[in-house]
Amino acid sequence: MKKSKIKILWPNEIINYASDGDDWFLMAKKAGFKIPTGCLTGSCGACEIDVNGETVRPCINNIKSKKSCSFKVTLTTDPFW
Repeated sequence: MKKSKIKILWPNEIINYASDGDDWFLMAKKAGFKIPTGCLTGSCGACEIDVNGETVRPCINNIKSKKSCSFKVTLTTDPFW
């Protein structure tokens, strides 16, 4: 069975395609987009991105497909930072 590709639209308006389980940082790099980093262990939240409105920490999560095979990524904004 052929795996479906997940379309990702990055904040820099570049689109690329990932597979379930791919690394967020690697896919962002391929799109020419830099995700900010901090501790890389999930503690600080510096790398948080919003994927279709849901906050994801790419340092501890890989790309996971859901019903939608298209993701729109934006940087998370925290009013307390």
